[in-house]
Amino acid sequence: MAEKLSDRRILKIAVPIILANLSVPILGAVDTGVVGQMGQAAPIGAVGIGAIILASIYWIFGFLRMGTTGLVAQATGAGDLAESGAILTRGIMIGLAAGAVMVLGQALIIWAAFRIAPASAEVEALARDYLAIRIWGAPATIALYAVNGWLIATERTRGVLVLQLWMNGLNIALDLWFVLGLGWGVQGVAIATLISEISALALGLYLCRAAFAGAQWRDRARVFDRARLQRMWVVNSDIMARTIALQAAMTGFLFVSAGFGDVELAANQILWQFLMITAYALDGFAFAAEALVGQAVGAKSVMLMRHAGLRASVWAVAGSVIMAAVFWAAGPFVIDLMATDTQVREVARAFLPFIVVLCVLGVGAYMLDGIFIGATGTREMRNTVILAVAIYAALIWVFVPQYGNTALWSALIVLNLLRGVFLGAFYPRLERRVAAAL
Repeated sequence: MAEKLSDRRILKIAVPIILANLSVPILGAVDTGVVGQMGQAAPIGAVGIGAIILASIYWIFGFLRMGTTGLVAQATGAGDLAESGAILTRGIMIGLAAGAVMVLGQALIIWAAFRIAPASAEVEALARDYLAIRIWGAPATIALYAVNGWLIATERTRGVLVLQLWMNGLNIALDLWFVLGLGWGVQGVAIATLISEISALALGLYLCRAAFAGAQWRDRARVFDRARLQRMWVVNSDIMARTIALQAAMTGFLFVSAGFGDVELAANQILWQFLMITAYALDGFAFAAEALVGQAVGAKSVMLMRHAGLRASVWAVAGSVIMAAVFWAAGPFVIDLMATDTQVREVARAFLPFIVVLCVLGVGAYMLDGIFIGATGTREMRNTVILAVAIYAALIWVFVPQYGNTALWSALIVLNLLRGVFLGAFYPRLERRVAAAL
């Protein structure tokens, strides 16, 4: 934390993350648009289903990004550059190993995916072709989580932006060439993504070259140190359990929505995109908190830890209020652009206020997640999310049969509010833990 903590420093970390996140939905739109030029519905469905299957699995490995950020930030704050490089090496090894397991177990993964979400014979056949190619990018994609975690922890978020723009930009260019130029269809989309993922890992390693400047990355005694590996395991396993619980909650929301009928499902899907925009934007400030709080913990400074969390949170609150106002004012217009069905428009507009409320009340959960990740308070994150998800599930079970979609959106608000409240209650203990290490 040698550099002064300032708003400029926070924005220097946050803004590239926000810009990087904005490129993600653009790639999805291009993938859909390119295969849509084939003039058939099946290829669109195949690419969509295949991408969702892999994204759902990869999302579970988000623990590697978060865990790496917290641990590297603390090592950086403590001035232990050798350990910072060793953590990255461990993370990359875990990512490559996890991806290799996915490649070896691809038959089981594909079989299970279509048992859970069956599709027509034509769509399933095309999706299998897509997955059989893309699965080979799993080692690179999962290892990239560790690379991004290291870049964020060391405040090199411009590198994250460069990585995202390179990967998505190359993917889009290859999509156009392989599908529209060479006529490779769904397989062309998969090959384009595979090449972009592997090349992104190569670029990411170059951007992290400072971590490999010394001998720490090949210091077997340090990299495989039992105590350090044990700590990394505890941190990552806690975050993984928390991620799985949240994934279940989000998937459950969409499954319950499907039970309301096509109109409510379509309306909820539209409003879900508003939530994703909120998440992408607030991620920038949460990541800033991860890096700065982690460095403060590494430097064993409770004051800096508190100051970093508060300062980043002020920006997040301001951003959430602005987004809520924009959603309230422009939301109906955007809904009309996204749907032509009158009933879908009416339902989406009726539930738009829930998005506005979620935008503001959910900021506490985002920012406290960032603070606790930076301080590696992962046990509290795991326990509070599991408890909040259990309450969320109970609310859906009790109230949705009678109050329908209103109860479902209300339960989602309660889930995000409780995540923030529960972590807030544990925050004083987190500070005491840091103080005890002084």
